[in-house]
Amino acid sequence: MRGWSFPLGRWMGVDLRIHTFFLLLLGLCLLSTNLVNVQSWRAIMLWLILLLAVVVREIARVIVAAYHGVQLRSILLLPIGGLFSYANPDSAERAGEGSVQASMAIVGPLANFSFAIAVGTLIAGAAPQVAIFAKPWVTPTHLMRSAVWLNVILGILNFIPAYPLDAGRMLRGGFTRTRGAAQATRAASGLGQILGLIAVLGGIALLFIPNSGLGTSLSPWLIMGGFFIFVGGQLEDQGLMFQSVVDTVTMRDVMLTDFSTLAPHDTLEDALYKAIHSLQDEFPVVRGANLVGIVSRQGILEALRSDGNGYVQSVMSRTFQVAQPNDSLGSMIRRMAGGRMSLVPVTEGDKIIGIVTLQNLMHSMGMLAEHRRLKRVNE
Repeated sequence: MRGWSFPLGRWMGVDLRIHTFFLLLLGLCLLSTNLVNVQSWRAIMLWLILLLAVVVREIARVIVAAYHGVQLRSILLLPIGGLFSYANPDSAERAGEGSVQASMAIVGPLANFSFAIAVGTLIAGAAPQVAIFAKPWVTPTHLMRSAVWLNVILGILNFIPAYPLDAGRMLRGGFTRTRGAAQATRAASGLGQILGLIAVLGGIALLFIPNSGLGTSLSPWLIMGGFFIFVGGQLEDQGLMFQSVVDTVTMRDVMLTDFSTLAPHDTLEDALYKAIHSLQDEFPVVRGANLVGIVSRQGILEALRSDGNGYVQSVMSRTFQVAQPNDSLGSMIRRMAGGRMSLVPVTEGDKIIGIVTLQNLMHSMGMLAEHRRLKRVNE
């Protein structure tokens, strides 16, 4: 998600990001105005109006998500709407519930339609000379009319049963009851990509119909809409593929069993010496074989700088999450992301038997994949 997007800041504690294709659309708007001799600022304003239409629907969806107790980590803005990333596993599970899916799917188009009605009413009262129903509905030469119709088009677009559009998410919910979450997402995403491809091909075909106004008025929207539906479906499908892989891996498969620990009675200077000769950034603190805390290299340094030498027990964190050996890596990654953890101890009872860190995770996953491949070859 992050590789093809740019940050827009935070709103209500949620990271906002805009996809690269949204910026590509700005370039196309500027190019189109140059071809028809329209001032460039109008293209920028038209692009901002589309961005506003997307933001309007996402604000409504964020409010509904908060009402249902769904916590979000980030929103990726696409021209067809936004893709949510959830803050923790509980929120992801709650967002998959039928009632929550339905309310979030309905509120987006309703917000766009309501905004279109409000803008149309304002135009009718303040500027009655503006012909709202004249064609073309969306054009840089008539920005107020475009503000109405872009919201209407975005609302109607999300009633198409193509994942990740709103109606597509409802379709996925229906598939989930008979196929399970993973297969349902893959089926809905695949259908969305097929519909997106059909829209693109249909838009191209319209260009070759002689003496037809549809070729110039409808074709660009079909091509762009289909393209962005296809891209959105691919993004969701890639996320599902990654999730399905990590859900088959257990913590036992990737945990480090050769790691350094500290004791509560170790001095901070001794702890720093051990940190110098270790690749770990965080250390489990054990009393005997039992895990009692976690301390970071940075925490040791800060304590030494501010208070001088002391004991590890004075700076260690006693609040931490642990995993069991058979817990799935997928659930732990979501917990690590939600709690911003960089080390997770793996325990049996109170005894620590391994650790998983962000540092070793990618290396361990790569080695595990190679091990499984060689095992299949030998079999």
